[in-house]
Amino acid sequence: MSKHTLQQISHIHRKGFVTAITATALLAVSGAAQAAGDPPDIEFRTQYGDMSFPESFPDGTELRITQWSHFVPRYDEWFEEYAQDWGDAHNVDVTVNFINLADLSSTLSASISAGEGATLFEMVAPPTAFIDGLQSLDDVNEAAQAEFGEQAGTCARSSYLPAKDQWYGFCHGWVPDPGDYRRSLWDDAGYPEGPETYQDLLEGGAQIYEDTGIPVGVGMSPEIDSEFYARALIWSHGGSIQDENGNVTFDSEEVLEAVKFQQQLYNNAMTPEVFAWNAASNNQTFIGGRASYIQNSISFYRSAQESAPEIAADTGFRPGLEGPRGDRMMPSHVWFIYTMPDYVEDEDTIQAAKKFMLDLEGNYANASYYSKFYNFPAFPSTAPQLLGEDSWLDNDPWGAEPADKLSLLKTAEDWTAWLGYPGYANPAISEVYQSELLSSMMADVARGVKTPEEAVSDTAEEIEQIFAKWRERGYVGEGN
Repeated sequence: MSKHTLQQISHIHRKGFVTAITATALLAVSGAAQAAGDPPDIEFRTQYGDMSFPESFPDGTELRITQWSHFVPRYDEWFEEYAQDWGDAHNVDVTVNFINLADLSSTLSASISAGEGATLFEMVAPPTAFIDGLQSLDDVNEAAQAEFGEQAGTCARSSYLPAKDQWYGFCHGWVPDPGDYRRSLWDDAGYPEGPETYQDLLEGGAQIYEDTGIPVGVGMSPEIDSEFYARALIWSHGGSIQDENGNVTFDSEEVLEAVKFQQQLYNNAMTPEVFAWNAASNNQTFIGGRASYIQNSISFYRSAQESAPEIAADTGFRPGLEGPRGDRMMPSHVWFIYTMPDYVEDEDTIQAAKKFMLDLEGNYANASYYSKFYNFPAFPSTAPQLLGEDSWLDNDPWGAEPADKLSLLKTAEDWTAWLGYPGYANPAISEVYQSELLSSMMADVARGVKTPEEAVSDTAEEIEQIFAKWRERGYVGEGN
């Protein structure tokens, strides 16, 4: 064990360190041995801020966790091993149930309605609509802030609701969503570093499509990636759904300008297949060599490294594209938000769940590493190996070529927004997202069903109605 690790453990012991599990057991899944570039040993504490926990919980304490099947399978292998080791160390019977991302909301809803189910649900978008059935996690968030420092803005604004002054979830991580381009295609078109602006995407994308028949691959169908692309386009043109105080701002010149741009992009550099895409389509299209540009997290790249290494080698990344006024905003692709339903009443179970969440954050260097850097920490201090000088992103141990290909992600928080940007996520924003209004609006214009003006006006009216409903119930605004 290094001198640095010994100093870490000594420091944490004074703060309530209980036990350490060597990384060797967790690395057994891949057969790797701990080395200088690997994540640190797992460490569990008994103290976080003002919250104290026992070293061991009473016999019979159970912790049931439901979360999504990760886009990077290596993470689930690590997490299941981690959860079992955590349970063994704390005398807690831990069960992890991995389900499809699309089933998370319905499963949480059904459990709340039935009054029974998992102790913790990990959601991948702000679950604000369920707040009445969720326990407050104010104490967990306050303890994490006291222990780990400042939380990433995209996480804080996706797990706290000002109108209720409540932390309804604990967001332990998030995922950057860069722009992804084929280097050879864009180099041939005169853009050796790929598109820098949306105007570059239009002009360069059209040139590539004319020369090669390979289109720009951004979706306009009712699915997650199309919705995120529409938001990035609108934000980067200076538009938004709401302002900082939850007032609807959608019917604006900036939003109209973004919609007109997308109409032009479709007419010059895209194909009709994007109207029928699902959440995997842009990944598959890019890996298959049939797209010049997509907007997506790096999970597709990790897949390409194994299944299409020539495409992986030809992949470049952009920190989003710059709009006409210099704005550059991309959404987080996923937020990892633990929630605890109200039906969880056993005090030992509640305390075990809260300790599990805080311990996971404290060991987030491991979570980032075994997700192959798909997971970014909600609290940057917990993974200096990812975001510091000479970091994993500068010298990718998972085989990126060149080794610093992913280094631009170190600045991701600077150009990352969240569903409620520039305000907080709230139930109205979540309903707009779940209703897939923005991708449908873009498709209506591209297909010629509506003019840009009609589409923006109609969509704004639908958004206003959604906000009015939730505002009347007291869930939108800055609170009391």
